[in-house]
Amino acid sequence: MKIVHAASEMFPYVKTGGLADVCGSLFKSLASVGHDVSFFLPGYRKIIESKEFESAKLKVVLQVELGEQFLRGEVWAISLGKRQTLYIIRRDEFYDRANLYGTRERDYDDNDRRFIYFSKAVVQAMRLLEIKADILHCHDWQTGLLPLFLRMTEQETGRSLALKTFFSIHNLAFQGLFPRSSFKLTNLSPEFNAIDGLEFYEQISMIKGGIFFSDKVMTVSPNYAREILTSEFGCGLEGALKVREDDLVGIANGIDMDVWNPKKDPYLLNHYSVNDLSGKELCQENLLKKVGLKKGEGPVYGMVARLTEQKGVDLLLKRMNFFVKNDCRLVVLGKGDPTYEKALRRWAKSHPEHIAICVLLDEEMSHLIEAGSDFFIMPSIFEPCGLNQMYSQRYGTLPLVSGVGGLKDTVIDVVSDPENGTGVVFEPNDLAFKQGLEDSLELFADKKAFDHTVLRAMRRDFSWKRVTSEYEALYQDSVYSD
Repeated sequence: MKIVHAASEMFPYVKTGGLADVCGSLFKSLASVGHDVSFFLPGYRKIIESKEFESAKLKVVLQVELGEQFLRGEVWAISLGKRQTLYIIRRDEFYDRANLYGTRERDYDDNDRRFIYFSKAVVQAMRLLEIKADILHCHDWQTGLLPLFLRMTEQETGRSLALKTFFSIHNLAFQGLFPRSSFKLTNLSPEFNAIDGLEFYEQISMIKGGIFFSDKVMTVSPNYAREILTSEFGCGLEGALKVREDDLVGIANGIDMDVWNPKKDPYLLNHYSVNDLSGKELCQENLLKKVGLKKGEGPVYGMVARLTEQKGVDLLLKRMNFFVKNDCRLVVLGKGDPTYEKALRRWAKSHPEHIAICVLLDEEMSHLIEAGSDFFIMPSIFEPCGLNQMYSQRYGTLPLVSGVGGLKDTVIDVVSDPENGTGVVFEPNDLAFKQGLEDSLELFADKKAFDHTVLRAMRRDFSWKRVTSEYEALYQDSVYSD
């Protein structure tokens, strides 16, 4: 099949979170099983200045209508291997910046212009380059209007650009909300600025465009697909999603089993596998040494996350005494809300023998925490899929997670199912998290049960090969069902 993806980020070129990891892995995996895959990205400064861009070729010059203006742009192509092409939409006014979406304090004021332009540019590039796709797959709010722009262009030109369009919601909390005045940038007729279109409480919602105007709406786990139909998790869009319920599908993400492999991870000084775990103890020693902690009687807990309310940092802060009282070690890596950063730093300062906080984003450190911890904490209030709980199981580090979204889909609770369990699952509230921590301590004390759980976790298949077969089946069913 000829498959085109469009997103605002993709690993290893640009990344702020899991969206990039998922897009990069899915792109590579689809190509590896024989599909012709193209990917469109904005021409961010980091990409333009990268070594990979040195081989890029200018393919076409664009004139994109944006409100009352026609803005020039360029499409550059990088061949990434057989059946793999990366297309870069370049307009330096919009993308030649230090960050992808804004500064730590605030989003860029012109994000509406930047991503409406990007979506229109992708459609125009597909038309000019005569890319006739079986599937156009768009990701998150930044490409929410792309399916609609594609269909409108097809109507105007009488030419097919894609047989079917897919739209993936990676996190419904980020919706691409802009003032109603931004609608004029779309050059769409007023009928689309209504409740059954882009209008959302006197604003426009770009993610709503993807929900209403794509052929299939995707989420990144089956459980999250069910959750977002409810008022608790629907972020105000549960009504729109219920309209598309028959076309809503959840497929849990996979992980890159080559990048996340304790047997050959380049970030680790010592390697290990399900057949020889001796290196894991050395990884723990290295981690504790790096953060200035010494081994205690209790287990080592790790956490790598954006420090936000969504990630359950409030729950963690309420239970920090647990680690001190039980002589455990806690290593947290992440950046985010300054209030959370300060609170965690205070705990680390007052209990330097038990708690270490690294307020930064660091790929190497995240690998060290995954390898060197006994338990990995993810007390998320909501979690569309999550990746770290899968990384953790791959590394023999038992996830301690709240039973929401993809966490519930990918971690088997060892307390309720001791024969098959691969981690500890609890409800996302304070008392349940307290019980989850106590359950983890009890499991750690039973060395035989703990070791068996570790081995079961490490044997699980979270590969993209498995996930890709599900996407393939869905793509083919969508294209050929008519």
